[in-house]
Amino acid sequence: MRTIVYVDGFNLYYRAVKDTPWKWLDLLALFCTVLGSRYDIIAIKYFTARVRHDSRDPSKPQRQDAYLRALAASHPSITFHYGHFQTHRVRAPLANPRPGRRTVEILKTEEKGTDVNLAVHLLHDAWSNAYECAVIVSNDGDLAEAIRLAKTRPSTRIGIANPGAGHTSKALRAQADFVRQIRQSALQSSQLPNPIPGTTITKPSGW
Repeated sequence: MRTIVYVDGFNLYYRAVKDTPWKWLDLLALFCTVLGSRYDIIAIKYFTARVRHDSRDPSKPQRQDAYLRALAASHPSITFHYGHFQTHRVRAPLANPRPGRRTVEILKTEEKGTDVNLAVHLLHDAWSNAYECAVIVSNDGDLAEAIRLAKTRPSTRIGIANPGAGHTSKALRAQADFVRQIRQSALQSSQLPNPIPGTTITKPSGW
């Protein structure tokens, strides 16, 4: 089946690889392992946002950039679609309020656009007959309605590849034709070479 994989990059990172030594992840190898030979992966769409400089971890943007360049150099079938981070002031309640002070003003940073971009691409590709099967790599139940609408196109199958060990969202499971769990053994066996052949791109220190 002609298959496109839609990866929520932050969902995959924080649920499956953040605290593991398997961050140098070969996405094509991973999904070939998770899905099996029935699914012909013709494209992988990776949805993320460029991380900002963080004084507590100043090399974070460089590590992300190295990984994205490694993926692009290894697999031309992978395309990248970017949201953005937005920081704004909000007032939040204190966990232990004191007389005369129940709230505090904080800076809140949120990633914007990833789930919307993924949903739009899923629907556009369905109506363009770009795939027979779509696989969504996320456990975000907000994507359930986009899945339901994409499946109104005849003969369309949509699966969920759930990152991490937790239960799959009930909203996603209700709409999906199948669910696969991304297990640590699949992550371990699906690592990019270091360095990337024909390039000077290397795995970041500490990964």
